[in-house]
Amino acid sequence: MTTFSPPDFSDPRFADFPDARFSPAPADGVLPDGFFSTTNLPTFVRRNGKWLAPNEPRMDSGLVLDGDGSIWVREGRRIAKGELVAVGDKEDGSQGIFVQTQLHPSTGDHDAFAFMSSEVSREKPIDYANMARLLIEEKDRGGYPIWVTGPALVHSRARSDMSWFIANGYVGALLAGNAVAVHDIEASIYGTTLGMTNTGEITQGGHGLHMRAINRVRAAGSIANAVADGIITDGIMYSCVKHNVPFVLTGSIRDDGPLPDVITDALQAQDAMRAHAIKATMAILIATALHAIATGNMLPAFVALPDGNMRELTTICVDSSEFVVSKLKDRGTHQAFGVVTNAQDFMHILRIYVERELDAREAAARSTPTSVARA
Repeated sequence: MTTFSPPDFSDPRFADFPDARFSPAPADGVLPDGFFSTTNLPTFVRRNGKWLAPNEPRMDSGLVLDGDGSIWVREGRRIAKGELVAVGDKEDGSQGIFVQTQLHPSTGDHDAFAFMSSEVSREKPIDYANMARLLIEEKDRGGYPIWVTGPALVHSRARSDMSWFIANGYVGALLAGNAVAVHDIEASIYGTTLGMTNTGEITQGGHGLHMRAINRVRAAGSIANAVADGIITDGIMYSCVKHNVPFVLTGSIRDDGPLPDVITDALQAQDAMRAHAIKATMAILIATALHAIATGNMLPAFVALPDGNMRELTTICVDSSEFVVSKLKDRGTHQAFGVVTNAQDFMHILRIYVERELDAREAAARSTPTSVARA
């Protein structure tokens, strides 16, 4: 885990910088003219001679001064009339706002051969062992990894692997759309997804099975009730309910239900997703360009550590194109691993590597007493 420190504000270059200026919001949901627009990067605001880190950092928002002197990052729609919002357009501290754009010391030979140096390439091998270690370490330190998934996760028959990660404590929260839950539940009840069997064969009348699955859950009242009633007996949503893993399901304009747990109001859905993005210490985004980019907008590029230092927030993105990972990097998510593969391969292989790493650790633990005794 690579960590970095906040700026040294005792450095003479910060000595003459002024406090940040704040202006009142002219109306509910309206930021004052000249407001400072936030980024995903570590940001510090000078107030009464001290540099403060705002709470709940994210991009595309404003900096609001609370009554107790705290500073919060708030989306424009959540601004109330009269709230004090930081104004300025400089990120170098000269207006009392400093954005830490250089997270690590600049090293390396600028003339070095850099072909294939990017993490995002169809031709670059995937380091599953490293990803497995990152996931295990995140669990060991009590992190909060959020998983953002699309329906291909279910159609590719990776639902059993996703269920395994949920059951074994590697998922802090699941963010998905209506379709993920619908087809996962269809698979549990009927053994199909969109009417296809697990061997890819079309079933008679199968096109309506996902609608029948929705109807059964609606009759039960909720996904949790359907699990309790024995309607849903396995899969992703079953594992979330059984292991108390929170999930956010958002709706679409397609009129196929939705399931009773799905949030159809866009702003309410954003708030529900944001509640988990605030706590996220890692993000795994699989086969969903729209949800991946939306979540990327909500995530800071860093995680604050108890000792005052920071580390980059790790993002693993599994997608059929390189566009999504590049978009995430554009939004400040620096440690994004672009994994260009299908969801089934990724989930199954990652699980194998996690199990292999856990087995190696158990073997090492068993051998330690013997080694100590011999010493």
